Amino acid sequence: MDLLLEDGESCRTWRLSSVPLPNGPSLQAIPLPRHRLIWLERTSAAVSGGRGWGRRIVGGAFQGVLPDDPNELIKVDLRGTAALHFPDPLTLELADGRCRLHASAHNAPAQST
Repeated sequence: MDLLLEDGESCRTWRLSSVPLPNGPSLQAIPLPRHRLIWLERTSAAVSGGRGWGRRIVGGAFQGVLPDDPNELIKVDLRGTAALHFPDPLTLELADGRCRLHASAHNAPAQST
């Protein structure tokens, strides 16, 4: 799956093996060329060059600033993840080729004792 974050006139994009789980293990995040903004509006469409079909899993918004240097830590708050039955908001971290989601303490699932 591809993770897209709007950044000006295009989207920064990473390939993930699956949807990361809140407070779960980090996943490899492979940087890809920027995608067009239209992919944030589509729910599904053919991918150029006959490479298959793309479908949105979830859409939402993020709060935070994307650093100019693509090698710097990206840390933003995601909103709109309730469709995946995830806590909302979540913090997304991308660094060193890894992606991780963190639920804030007040959104974390209750621990049984």
